[in-house]
Amino acid sequence: GIIIKLNNLQERAMIEKLYEASRAGVKVQLIVRSICALAPGVPGQSENITVHRIVDRYLEHARVFVFHNNGEPEYYMGSADWMNRNLHSRIEVVFPVYDKTFGEELNHILQLQLNDNTKAVYVTTALDNRRVSNDKPPLAAQQATYEFVKRK
Repeated sequence: GIIIKLNNLQERAMIEKLYEASRAGVKVQLIVRSICALAPGVPGQSENITVHRIVDRYLEHARVFVFHNNGEPEYYMGSADWMNRNLHSRIEVVFPVYDKTFGEELNHILQLQLNDNTKAVYVTTALDNRRVSNDKPPLAAQQATYEFVKRK
């Protein structure tokens, strides 16, 4: 599995790699705040990809990449969105997160975002936004993240 949190996803080669992963059976969960040129849920192409979007009080700048790696997750953080200008015209940095506790905290925050049912929408195959609707207790990821970090 792969979890990726970005503000924008537009660079074609990276999108093709995500499609390739989906076709190979990899579950890909994306949290993309703004521009998303990837169409999730297309049979034979991206049926293993979901895209969540959360627009709330805070503009988040963290870019997080998690590769499940057969039960030994690898975490990376960085500064760049996957856009042409970021990947082809700038020098951007992505770095590994080696601290296991910090990786677990990142995973907790990502799970909050993937389970947000208050501010989140999911992106449809037609690239429409649909409100997340379920019978779980209300969860606003940004507020829950704030409370989690405050306790730390």
